[in-house]
Amino acid sequence: MRAIQTIKNIWKIEDLRNRILLTLLLITVYRFLSVITLPGIDPASLSALQNQTAGGLMGLLDMFSGGAFSNASIVALGIMPYISASIVIQLLAIALPYFQKLQREGESGRRKINQYTRYLTLAILLLQAPTYLINLNVQLGYAGSAVPTGMWFTISSTIILAAGSMFVLWLGERITDKGVGNGISFIIMVGIIARLPHALTQEFVSRMSEAAGGLVMFLLEILLLLAVIAGAILLVQGTRRIPVQYARQMVGNRQYGGARQYIPLKVNAANVMPIIFAQAIMFIPISLMGFTQTTSDGFFANLFAPLADHLSFGYNATFAVLIIMFTYFYTAITINPKQMAEDLKRNNGFIPGIKPGKKTAEYIDEIMSRITFPGSLFLALVAILPAFAGLLGIKQEFAQFFGGTSLLILVGVVLDTLQQVESHLLMRHYDGLLKSGRIKGRQGTAYS
Repeated sequence: MRAIQTIKNIWKIEDLRNRILLTLLLITVYRFLSVITLPGIDPASLSALQNQTAGGLMGLLDMFSGGAFSNASIVALGIMPYISASIVIQLLAIALPYFQKLQREGESGRRKINQYTRYLTLAILLLQAPTYLINLNVQLGYAGSAVPTGMWFTISSTIILAAGSMFVLWLGERITDKGVGNGISFIIMVGIIARLPHALTQEFVSRMSEAAGGLVMFLLEILLLLAVIAGAILLVQGTRRIPVQYARQMVGNRQYGGARQYIPLKVNAANVMPIIFAQAIMFIPISLMGFTQTTSDGFFANLFAPLADHLSFGYNATFAVLIIMFTYFYTAITINPKQMAEDLKRNNGFIPGIKPGKKTAEYIDEIMSRITFPGSLFLALVAILPAFAGLLGIKQEFAQFFGGTSLLILVGVVLDTLQQVESHLLMRHYDGLLKSGRIKGRQGTAYS
């Protein structure tokens, strides 16, 4: 079979084999750390914390950490502080000329930006760790327990949580350098996949025991999930190619340029960031209502009701609109048509029929606006699909895999990893992973 032969080819390549084994080893270390509870915390009293992380933003944090957040693990804060710091640095690169200059300095500039990102990550950790401990104390109180008292516990636990997250960051960087795929994304993906077996088993048992369709309904759910995954792959890989012509140049006796290439503009250049932003915004009114005496039948209670309770039209409509808005916003700060036009002009390239410079930037911006709109609509649809899965009686834990952040991250990271494995195979003159064509991941070069 082709699959068996492909596995044999992968195993024959020593460098690729070592990278895969190292990646598995580092992931095993991360999963082992995620079940080690903070010193002084009774694991049996964490039921209230686990209920708190069943949905909302807390559920998102717990999903990204692979359950470490709800386990009060030494790596409970996971990789999210680093992601938050990276987003802040990206925004600063738009607002501050100093960071814009660093971006143009090449490798040395990237190293400085990475250094600033780590410093900011550490600062965020030192703020988040005490907050996490306060919330942990409140949740343990519901179970009749409490965290140890005293300043020493707070200081030591803050240091442990900060060091745990920085160690997870180090593991991710080692996977990127010595393993397979993007380490940070891979760690997030493993955290999501860790919840899949329990969710799948729970859904199967539910369908077989509650006379809610039985095995036939369960198989239909699997087919529906595969169809959603296929749609997510199209969303992740979708691009609009703009033709680029390079002027012919004579250097000595050789002629350079003249070949037509393409600029691939992604339909969903923002990836999952709009969903994360929108979820954070939607979680604010839900949290505020938790501190008030708002009745369950009030206007805002129904509008912002979390999907764990019921399918609220107001919640889904607001959520979708926010995703569309943030898609345009994040695409605008990550894609710079003016810079792309300047790079083309500097390399003697031009878009046929479009004047170089300002006209080229306006043309690229117009194309981006056109393809971002359907991309944002599709992204919003994927984000609210778990709510529709809930209408079919699918358990919440399993419904999360029918859309939203988890599905897009899974699809994107798997495609990126397979693309890297395929590159190693083709470089050694082996067949690729597909019979025809090559796997396309989320990332790509500026011009191809």
